[in-house]
Amino acid sequence: MAVVEPRRSTDPADLQAWLRLLLVPGIGRESARRLLAAFGSPAAVVAAADDALSTLLGARQAAELRREPADLPAVLGRVLDWLQGGSDRHVITLGDTAYPGALLESPDPPLLLYVQGQLQHLAMPAIAVVGSRNPSAQGRDNAHAFARQFATAGYGVVSGLALGVDGAAHEGALAGGGATLAVVGTGLDRIYPPRHRDLAQRIAASGALISEFVPGTPPLAENFPQRNRIIAGLTQGTLVVEAALRSGSLITARLANEAGRDVFAIPGSIHAEQSRGCHALIRDGARLVESAEEVLDELRQRRLPIPGAPEQTAASSSPDSDDADPLLDALGHDPVTLDSLQARTGWPTSDLLGRLLELELDGRVARLPGGLFQRRGLA
Repeated sequence: MAVVEPRRSTDPADLQAWLRLLLVPGIGRESARRLLAAFGSPAAVVAAADDALSTLLGARQAAELRREPADLPAVLGRVLDWLQGGSDRHVITLGDTAYPGALLESPDPPLLLYVQGQLQHLAMPAIAVVGSRNPSAQGRDNAHAFARQFATAGYGVVSGLALGVDGAAHEGALAGGGATLAVVGTGLDRIYPPRHRDLAQRIAASGALISEFVPGTPPLAENFPQRNRIIAGLTQGTLVVEAALRSGSLITARLANEAGRDVFAIPGSIHAEQSRGCHALIRDGARLVESAEEVLDELRQRRLPIPGAPEQTAASSSPDSDDADPLLDALGHDPVTLDSLQARTGWPTSDLLGRLLELELDGRVARLPGGLFQRRGLA
């Protein structure tokens, strides 16, 4: 099986191939990733033989892939015009070495990201801070204070640039002298809401604005739940500050949980509508937290990347270690994917699967639907 090419798609021909794959009707992200894994690049996908494409897609989708989308030239033109607007503008593809590793390990990584800002911040350990667009004064203060402390501790703070908790979180991270990443549901040439235009400029100067939507994309309602999976995927944990029961923040929390990431929630008054979403998350297993330090402590205990700390290697922690079982420590107590366990331990796949089977037979680990593993009892 070919490997997706690790290159930055700033060449117009390369960009055109990626955009064509994204614009073909009836081919979603999952099918596109399957094609890339099989053929190695969008150009190779388009050039593939009909029978090879039909095997992976079916005859109808393969035929669609043969036809160049009518809007491809216009979309390519918008992207190139946007790129020419500044040296801090980038297009990052799934095969790019600059693609965020945490997002790559998530269940549904975008094929292409538009980034305005500092690329190096895409690789730093990060925490999402999300919540209501209409928070209480205390909720707004909590978002700002928690984000500021996360930034001071060296973590990136990821949110969605929306009014309320999102904006307060970005402001708090900036006040803490750290980097903050804003994942938006529009093209990066359209700041939404407009009143956050100045905030967006400050974020781009010290962090990054991120979108999977081509320049010119307006603020469509259906795009915002999609961007929430990127917020969840970029981070080691998601903190929900305030949220009603029907809230996009709960979608982000669910997606974070499905990606094997930690979910934290700040409790509030039982009489407040904006606390009910957080209370529901806590009932469903989210960690109740009352301080930023509790979040940071939990991430340290789960052996997630800590800024400034030496990384643990496979040589220092292996399945043959005589110390307390490192795999159980890496599992923690929440469901986790095999990919996440590999990232936490650094073990080869064969060793990891062998040890998981031993723990499962011992009754210390449960295998869950969806390819997840979870520590059992007090093991």
